[in-house]
Amino acid sequence: MNGIRDLVRDIFIENGMPKESIVYEPFLPGFYRARKRWDMAVRYKGALVAALEFKSQVGSVGKNINNRFEEALGSGTDTWAAQRKFAAYGEVPPWLGYVFVLREDDETEQPNRPISALFPADPTFEGMSYNQRYQEMLKRFMGDNIYQGGWFITTKTDSEGRVSYAEPLPTASGKAFRVAVEGRVNFIRSVLG
Repeated sequence: MNGIRDLVRDIFIENGMPKESIVYEPFLPGFYRARKRWDMAVRYKGALVAALEFKSQVGSVGKNINNRFEEALGSGTDTWAAQRKFAAYGEVPPWLGYVFVLREDDETEQPNRPISALFPADPTFEGMSYNQRYQEMLKRFMGDNIYQGGWFITTKTDSEGRVSYAEPLPTASGKAFRVAVEGRVNFIRSVLG
């Protein structure tokens, strides 16, 4: 993940953020919990330009998908609550980014078992693979403005050990993420100079 993190850092720098504005593993305030450690943040002239999470899933997807979902939802929701309840990040609202890498294998690609719950579940999830569920998660996070930028990458290793990657979600591709970062940096620079 460090390589991808470095790519994201470079996108911010290429768009005008000073190198020293990048902070790794900072604690940021929350509302439901006192603080949360993010993977990376960008701070410029006292404003939070961005807070980013970098996560990956390799194997044991069925055991971990709900944990990944709950962690991402909790981090985003808590950060926005801190802004709404006590303006933790000042007058400039936060911008949250979520970068996720999924290694494709047989488990990630097969349709899941039928979804049952005490009350009717969202039928959208019926027949989805874990890969598709992760994509839906990120689409919903961005659609509900919990995260303002996302990058979803899948990797696959062939029989000869060569690794390939894909970006199956157009709204969370590297290109879309780059444009979102550029827009955020332009906004920050127009507000703060």
